[in-house]
Amino acid sequence: MAEIRAFRDAVSGWAPGGPGGPASDLAAGLGVRTAVLVEGLSDLAAVEALAARRGRDLAAEGVCVVSMGGAMSVGRYAGLLGPPGLGLRLVGLCDEGEQRFFDRGLQRARAPHRDIFVCAADLEDELIRALGPARVAEVIRAEGDFRAWQTFQHQPAHQGRPRQQQLRRFLGTKKGRKIRYGRLLVEALEPGQVPASLDDLLMSL
Repeated sequence: MAEIRAFRDAVSGWAPGGPGGPASDLAAGLGVRTAVLVEGLSDLAAVEALAARRGRDLAAEGVCVVSMGGAMSVGRYAGLLGPPGLGLRLVGLCDEGEQRFFDRGLQRARAPHRDIFVCAADLEDELIRALGPARVAEVIRAEGDFRAWQTFQHQPAHQGRPRQQQLRRFLGTKKGRKIRYGRLLVEALEPGQVPASLDDLLMSL
């Protein structure tokens, strides 16, 4: 796991214009063959959590999930990691509203569009809908965040909104919370509850 993190770190340093040698050397040494491009760290946490639940070791399979820090970076990452660069297979997971960036980025990198998996709204929204608000609230309670959740609900700006929208907003209100719950909500899913975008992505790897 530490080695695949080193590869991710090398890619993150390469994307803004740093040297590509470290990433290239690590990809060859680790046998990386596929890069899963996701928008943020919460998506990365969710993909890796589902893989772990299904007994899969993505690193051992030559798969690395790469958080790009936003969909608008996909063209840069696709060019570095895909056919024009390291020659890895590219797979994408994106929000519905950001699909156009993935379409353009993978097209420029000559990567197949069939390997883009799209979440309705975003992955957090899909996970909340899959579990249902009551189950998500149970997860929040188990994590010791229930008082913060109750305080959030009573704020005037959020009163009257559907519970699902409140939960989605709550997960993004504190640094690190969205990442933590990306993993926790996946771990709370029953086998038949996994959102299609996440399930199809993992099955494609």
